[in-house]
Amino acid sequence: MLKTIKWRIVVVIITLFISAGIFLGSDKAKNVLAVSGTYDNLKVFTEVLSLIEANYVEDVKSEDLINGSIKGMLRTLDPHSSYMTPDIFKEVQVETEGEFGGLGIEITIKNEILTVVAPIEDTPADRAGLKPNDKVLKIGGESTKDMSIMEAVKKMRGKEGTKVIITIMRDGFEEPKDFEIVRDIIKVKSVKYQIMDETVGYIKIKSFTKNTSEELDAALKSVTKNPIIGLILDLRNDPGGLLNQAVEVCNRFLEKGQLVVYIKGKREEQNLKFSSSGRNPYLDFPMIVLVNAGSASASEIVAGALQDLKRAVVVGTTTFGKGSVQTIIPLSDGSALRLTTAKYYTPKGRLIQGKGIAPDIIVEEPVLTAKTTTGHPESPTIVREKDLKNHLKGDEGTPEGEKKQPVEIKGKTGEEDPQLERAVSLLKSWNLFKQTKGGTK
Repeated sequence: MLKTIKWRIVVVIITLFISAGIFLGSDKAKNVLAVSGTYDNLKVFTEVLSLIEANYVEDVKSEDLINGSIKGMLRTLDPHSSYMTPDIFKEVQVETEGEFGGLGIEITIKNEILTVVAPIEDTPADRAGLKPNDKVLKIGGESTKDMSIMEAVKKMRGKEGTKVIITIMRDGFEEPKDFEIVRDIIKVKSVKYQIMDETVGYIKIKSFTKNTSEELDAALKSVTKNPIIGLILDLRNDPGGLLNQAVEVCNRFLEKGQLVVYIKGKREEQNLKFSSSGRNPYLDFPMIVLVNAGSASASEIVAGALQDLKRAVVVGTTTFGKGSVQTIIPLSDGSALRLTTAKYYTPKGRLIQGKGIAPDIIVEEPVLTAKTTTGHPESPTIVREKDLKNHLKGDEGTPEGEKKQPVEIKGKTGEEDPQLERAVSLLKSWNLFKQTKGGTK
């Protein structure tokens, strides 16, 4: 059985490399050498499998060895590329459907430690008190050392009403603490809204799911029922989600034909541009977008587009910096690869990956202390994409991507929300200046 699997792997990989050489065409000699080198390496690979089979002290399953080898290959790439076994792949397919069982948390791996990017608001993880940059040491008593993100996700999910203990280490903790969290069906109602101080519209997007744009339409209709002096779009601790929903959100605030985001990959067919449709845009009020280090992926696309196109002022702290595209590639046995295939760029050519979106006005968040566990805390050692092992580096972003030094306003210690307070104050000031002589010019 093992011998059959070994040679099947050799044949498949060599076939792929030869095919690549045929289609790429121009450097045939280099392609032949590459295939030859790969074949030599595969010979060593099969030797190792044979030695393990013949000499390891206990019986091992060939399937486990092969899965481990594939996982090892993917771990040499960036932190968002991974191999998914059939059962994990099934779990992933429910992530963006807007309803799934679990805790409601976005995680990554920093310095080989499972780390919280952000809990989704109003989910079990959020209500239990998990915070951005929390280090997840154990899940259900099992150490997360060497655990992949997909494996961790699977362990955190379970039947509604069941409990799981998450062991957390946090800046300010003297020792790790256990958080008992009751799993729930995560019905991600991604948008909430209100009117602040009678004249300022406030819309919070928690994550970008398939229903986000519809929920946003309802929110906009409500907050603009009466005249407003401006709108605050809060993307803090929004871990992202669906690309098409990020584009749809921008559609609500941009004129038709404006570039929202473009994608560049290794192959020409991976290069794509997304522009606004201009469908019923809301253009007659100023906007502020709130961001922080928990704003990732789709959140950064929206913030970057509205900033580049001068539609909004971005306030807060630099975003997470996750600007890469992952493609799910199903395999014949029901497993799949989650492979990074391209990078996102803002309309002005700024690379999001590893850099994030820098705000126009920096307003620090409240400093989290051991006694302060509410609000929107940002740790002094907050994790961002650039902190992750093997993260994709920046490349040919245009000079336009180098923004001027932003205005900086320090945050307070405690449970206040200086970012939101500053946003409201800015919109009120904006409205006052418009009423002065020359204020509309």
